[in-house]
Amino acid sequence: MNVYLAAPLFTQAERCWNRELATALEKGGVRVFLPQETASPPLLQEPPNFYGSFSICRDGIDTADAVVAILDGADADSGTCWECGYAYARGKPVIAVRTDLRAGEDMGLNLMLSRSARAVVRPTSPDEGIGDLAAQILETLRTLPPKENRGP
Repeated sequence: MNVYLAAPLFTQAERCWNRELATALEKGGVRVFLPQETASPPLLQEPPNFYGSFSICRDGIDTADAVVAILDGADADSGTCWECGYAYARGKPVIAVRTDLRAGEDMGLNLMLSRSARAVVRPTSPDEGIGDLAAQILETLRTLPPKENRGP
């Protein structure tokens, strides 16, 4: 299974956490497309190649079997939200991951995100390790219902 990991990637902490989660998911047998590894280089060019980065991410979603979206924060990252909407429109299952302790509208999320996700994964305890979280995500991916046809 090919998974696109949609997540904020602008701080060192975010990039390290994303890499650790991707590694744990890969150990579970899935191939992970991690945008920070492939879509960031065009942004570091002079001048930045914004369309190049956008195209890499869009194509990564198109070739993925599912999207795992990290939706933490008081308001989820805008790029991650776009990736969720695009995946939903393309008929790709979205697995929402919420490790943030703050409450929100619906399962801790904006209802447009929670209701477009096939599943919402939350840690079972605030001290749960990333390996435990990855195991929950892998189990959710394994039990996805058959593909829905929502778009080309």
